[in-house]
Amino acid sequence: MNAPSMSRSEQKREQILQAAKELFCEQGFPNTSMDEVAKLAGVSKQTVYSHFGCKDDLFVASIESKCLVHGVNQELLSDPLTPEVSLALFAKHFGEVITSPEAITVFKACVSQSDSHPKISELFYSAGPKHILGLLAEYLAKVSVIGDYQFNNPHHCAVRLCLMVFGEVRMRLDLGLDVSDLLDEREQYINDTVEMFLKAYKTI
Repeated sequence: MNAPSMSRSEQKREQILQAAKELFCEQGFPNTSMDEVAKLAGVSKQTVYSHFGCKDDLFVASIESKCLVHGVNQELLSDPLTPEVSLALFAKHFGEVITSPEAITVFKACVSQSDSHPKISELFYSAGPKHILGLLAEYLAKVSVIGDYQFNNPHHCAVRLCLMVFGEVRMRLDLGLDVSDLLDEREQYINDTVEMFLKAYKTI
């Protein structure tokens, strides 16, 4: 079954998001203007503002869309009856997001500009890490109600799982180091991580 085609407005919104992500990654948030985004997207500046009220909103939307592209969304964590399946999928998609070149570039830009432009880091954290942790914590709380697993502090548990998924790959990428020797074992590492995580919270 074919996916429904996007309306003209949706197509323009997607063009704007793609242009914004490209410019934010290449130039950083402070050096990217709405004029440049409009030009690269092939739309008017007024069109950009009609979809995204300001540059802050556009930056947040570009971060959120990156998560959606990789399947990290509320729909992924919708069934509390199958945490083994849902968390395995979440870890897989989340692992793809955090190791993507775009995510690494934006993260490094936020860190390097955190003193002069702390607002950028706040926007990035709210749209990315905080948003994902919220979705995961909410899901873990629902799983706890079923009774097979008990996550007494869902937020802390969500943080633990996400940081474990980061693994050595993300640590090396943040330092600009080669990770080719780790890629063959990456999938197994993530699967083992989810298994260990669930085992730790399994009720007896």
